[in-house]
Amino acid sequence: MKLEGLRVIDLSVFLPGPYLTLALADHGAEVIKIESPEGDPGRRIGVADGPSTVFFRNLNRGKKSVVLNLKDTRDRDRLLALVATADVFVESFRPGVVDRLGVGYEQVARRNPGIVYCSVNAFGNHGPYRDHPAHDLAVEALTGVLSMTLGDDGRPALPGIPMADITAALQGLSGVLMALLRRQQTGRGDYVEIAMFDSLLAATPNIIGPVFAEGRHIDPKAQRTTGGAAFYRIYDTQDGKQLVLAGQEAKFIERVLAALGRTDLVPLCTRGPGPHQAPVVELLAAFFSARPRQESLDWLAALDVCFAPVNTLLEATQDPNVVARDLLLRDELGRQHLAPAVRFIGEPARPDLREPTLGQHTDDVLAALAQPPRA
Repeated sequence: MKLEGLRVIDLSVFLPGPYLTLALADHGAEVIKIESPEGDPGRRIGVADGPSTVFFRNLNRGKKSVVLNLKDTRDRDRLLALVATADVFVESFRPGVVDRLGVGYEQVARRNPGIVYCSVNAFGNHGPYRDHPAHDLAVEALTGVLSMTLGDDGRPALPGIPMADITAALQGLSGVLMALLRRQQTGRGDYVEIAMFDSLLAATPNIIGPVFAEGRHIDPKAQRTTGGAAFYRIYDTQDGKQLVLAGQEAKFIERVLAALGRTDLVPLCTRGPGPHQAPVVELLAAFFSARPRQESLDWLAALDVCFAPVNTLLEATQDPNVVARDLLLRDELGRQHLAPAVRFIGEPARPDLREPTLGQHTDDVLAALAQPPRA
């Protein structure tokens, strides 16, 4: 696998950091998860279908769990000895915490100048929100992203997935891999600072145009991907279900409106998003609401346009595409796992679908450092 031989020390908890290090573990890295005696709170989040919660095992499979109390100087010294053998260090504490614990970047880099040290937190190490506690929803609110997803009542809607967490994890993964690539040339590691706020704001290039070009607040219901376009929209069907149209290219617009005998409406769509598309929205809404969803899906499929049913998450896991692409894996206990999204032809991932029990590898890992085992 691509990352065999890479050793990662992971002090992160909850989602962003563990999601980052999961990708490393799935592709062969040895990820040593350092946990407090209480363990990662993720061990207690959500439902369980075996020895651990689904949340925990889908973020921490294939890792080793070592329990250390970093407020104990002996355990801190053990961690620093472990750092000397590692390539990557990931932490997700609030700014300043690792320095107080004695395992900040400067302290770690003195032991290992080649270390790639990645800090993932809400707002980064400087700025007015540096010390402000926050999870995903607060970051989505502050960046304005939450204001761009409105319900039918015009109010911001709670997001279905933690976008700030996931984007920060992926930016962190990119930063770590860039730093490792550079280290091959210089022999030096680096400090990778990842803020959830920065990562999410950077993920808005498709919607931020009016802000940059015109200096104005955006009306989501008038934008091309957030409600202002008839061909990028959710429609109700006769049987109480929904489908989406999701392609605004002229060829797709022309095919649908020609099939409905309303090519006269094409210019309303091709001139861009906005309230002027209301007649097209009304036409499509009336058409789909008069038919069961499957009938409309079959009709759209014959036109070769961009569309999809609005699946529940359960329906999505049963989708033929999920089966064909092996996007769900089963472990020896029959439990399901989300498959790695990064695929290589020559060296495919071989994820270890076993998650560690709390402290499972403490003695073995510390013994390998010629340190006395924990009492």
